[in-house]
Amino acid sequence: MGSNTVPSAHPMSGMEAFAPAEIAALVETRGVTKANAPIVTTFVLGVLAGAFIALGAVLATMIGTGSELGFGITRWLAGIGFSLGLILVVVAGAELFTGNNLIVMSVVSGKVSVARLLRNWAIVYAGNFVGAASIAVMVWLGDWGSQGDGSVGASALAIAATKATLPFWTIFWRAVLANALVCLAVWLATGGRTIVDKVFAIVFPISAFVAAGFEHSVANMYFIPIGLLLERDLHGAPHRSLAGLDMAGFGTNLAAATLGNVVGGALLVGLVYWFVYLRPRHDA
Repeated sequence: MGSNTVPSAHPMSGMEAFAPAEIAALVETRGVTKANAPIVTTFVLGVLAGAFIALGAVLATMIGTGSELGFGITRWLAGIGFSLGLILVVVAGAELFTGNNLIVMSVVSGKVSVARLLRNWAIVYAGNFVGAASIAVMVWLGDWGSQGDGSVGASALAIAATKATLPFWTIFWRAVLANALVCLAVWLATGGRTIVDKVFAIVFPISAFVAAGFEHSVANMYFIPIGLLLERDLHGAPHRSLAGLDMAGFGTNLAAATLGNVVGGALLVGLVYWFVYLRPRHDA
């Protein structure tokens, strides 16, 4: 005779997403895995992430070129296109410096050392730069900017020149807000159970930061280099700058955006959620 015992339901059965406390535990566990991954694996995944973000930036530039829909809606649609980058990072698998700011949760839990955290950030950051810059070189070699009678290149130049001439602290605070939204997108995607869940969770925070004009260090590893390359074509000499678009402006932007991204991601998202869900508690 067969058993009439009814198997007990899984505690998450019927739930569409992980609860916030469960997301925190997942992020902490993944942080340990990321921090202890081999150097070569981490670097290659970093290159992929930089390339993915750059491809999202390519799409965003195309969407924003020649639009007559108005400033706000055009920026938002460009942001939806830019979301492609983080979707590829999360779903296809890659290591993104700004998202890895969440590894700080594993550090304050005592499961990852500060040295391991900085090791991961350095390797991933270098990989992201290589990946993003390589896409800039490839689209430049492909004469990408000539599309739309040169309007695509003009749009890319304008974006790069604007970013390279912003004041340091303007970039910093915009970068804080940008990576708060990026890490929230990663957080929400972690809570999703399907690819559709993850994609939908990513689109709104990412399109919001792009529409608002915030600064993302890895995206700028593409946006400013493609502008520098297109400017070289325009002026015929690398030393002649367009409205302050030069290596000094690139360096300032990258430094300010990187620092701001760390504050926004590690502090405003990672440490806050660690405090809420993972800090040691003692019953009275």
